[in-house]
Amino acid sequence: MARWLSNWTAVRHGWKSGSLYLFVMAVLLAAVVFLLFRGRSPGPQQADAETPAPQTAAVGMPDPVAVVSQPIVETGTNAQPAASPVVSPATIPQTQLPVQPQPAAGPTDTPNPQAETAIAEALSMIQSQPASVIEVRNRLNKVLLMPLGAQQRETVKVEMAKLADKWLWGPAAFPSDTLCDTYTVRSGDLLDIIGRRLKVPYEVLMQINNIPRPQALQAGKAMKVVKGPFHVKVCRTTFTMDLYLQDTYVRSFKVGLGRPGYETPTGRWRVQDGGKLIQPTWTDPDSGRVYKANDPDYPLGTRWIALEGLEGAAVGRTGFAIHGTKDPEQIGTAGSRGCIRMYNGEVVLMYNLLVPVYSQVDVFDN
Repeated sequence: MARWLSNWTAVRHGWKSGSLYLFVMAVLLAAVVFLLFRGRSPGPQQADAETPAPQTAAVGMPDPVAVVSQPIVETGTNAQPAASPVVSPATIPQTQLPVQPQPAAGPTDTPNPQAETAIAEALSMIQSQPASVIEVRNRLNKVLLMPLGAQQRETVKVEMAKLADKWLWGPAAFPSDTLCDTYTVRSGDLLDIIGRRLKVPYEVLMQINNIPRPQALQAGKAMKVVKGPFHVKVCRTTFTMDLYLQDTYVRSFKVGLGRPGYETPTGRWRVQDGGKLIQPTWTDPDSGRVYKANDPDYPLGTRWIALEGLEGAAVGRTGFAIHGTKDPEQIGTAGSRGCIRMYNGEVVLMYNLLVPVYSQVDVFDN
């Protein structure tokens, strides 16, 4: 009996020791698993394309621009006119809510007889009545929404670009125009505030009114104002960018787009808040090389206009932009990492027209 009790005591002692061992091993295993999973937390999202290093927009020297007759004054996004009393918003003319350009009908192989008649009537009117600029512009803008042959579409765009030299880029404001107006400057007005109220960069107001610097605004003088915002539509098939003021066509530009494997995403974008920069520092995502504006082979040209995706394949995409180029021969081809490239002179104009948050960029195939 004593021997049996002694054996049972030994068994119980061994069982307790083994249980304690198993319990300790289980706790250690749980701790290792927890630490492993904790170390696998997702890192920061990487940009998709040619994202430059963060940089505050700087004031740049004017570049020669041949695309418009008036010189363009180039000033950084954060540059402000000289300080003076802030004008009450009520004294600045109100602008309409942003109106998006309607999608135009794609080109067809055969001309549209109805459109041909409308085009002929509009061109005849401008020849017989030179003052009918706004009516002819509005008629041709409606024609762009019709199914058109490729040559018809090109004719309409060329004629509307000519009209824009009168109603937009020139100093005259036509009485019947809903897109431009005349404003009498009041004491204390700031050009930057006027531009923000109208949803246009103040640089374009300087250009149109031949104002040499923001501080040169004079109380009591009339100036032409533009009711924004501007938008652009980019066709990947034709490598073209169409500029619109609200929903009215202005003119077209040739652009370069993303190469195979880095195609410029279709969909709707908008100009990113704080995304307008002058020659920012840029790191090549392939080689890791850092480029600065004064490098002889700096690739981004004169301006960078960052975009953020809103709709379609663009949703959630980052790192894409409209910018200049050091290789003008690539305009009209697919050679970028997805960004929209422009000639350096033309991207300066675009920089002076598009306003963050309100200006939108539609990218499509046809």
